[in-house]
Amino acid sequence: MHELRSAVVVITGVMASGKSTVAQLLAERLDRSVHLRGDSFRRMIVSGREEFTPEPTEEATAQLRLRYQASAAVADVYARAGWTVVVQDLILGDHLNAYLESVTARPLYLVVLAPAPAEVARREADRGKSGYGTPWTVDGLDAVLRDETPRRGLWLDTSQHTPDRTVDQILTGLPAALIRG
Repeated sequence: MHELRSAVVVITGVMASGKSTVAQLLAERLDRSVHLRGDSFRRMIVSGREEFTPEPTEEATAQLRLRYQASAAVADVYARAGWTVVVQDLILGDHLNAYLESVTARPLYLVVLAPAPAEVARREADRGKSGYGTPWTVDGLDAVLRDETPRRGLWLDTSQHTPDRTVDQILTGLPAALIRG
């Protein structure tokens, strides 16, 4: 994929929307790619970590911003070295614009996976890890996605799509996903 050479593709969405699977499959289809998992930066904090909740503390918000800053910086390093970076993370609400501004590599693409809440709940029940319950609910996080997240990039309702079909849609929808060229 020539148009994705040295690019950054950000894939976001709620928990259980398929971000990890889709990002990995997209990266596997590219010639020279890196799959950057944003949650790995959260897990690097060994002691003193505060989880981000619907009512976050100042410290939790600061740690989230630090995670995004680290992710964007690493994406830029790989892209400058000639890699296409597929960044996968939960970046919603006001944080999305700030994240996109912090990535300096060009081109920069954004894909938002937005399956219906009922499908997210079904996927959550089928996966080995649990992200919902207390304090986040599927409907609560979906409201942040749909009501508070800027409508930028390529938004895909993947409720009825396989991960491979979603990757096909991303590749054909790149012009709509472009944030900065």
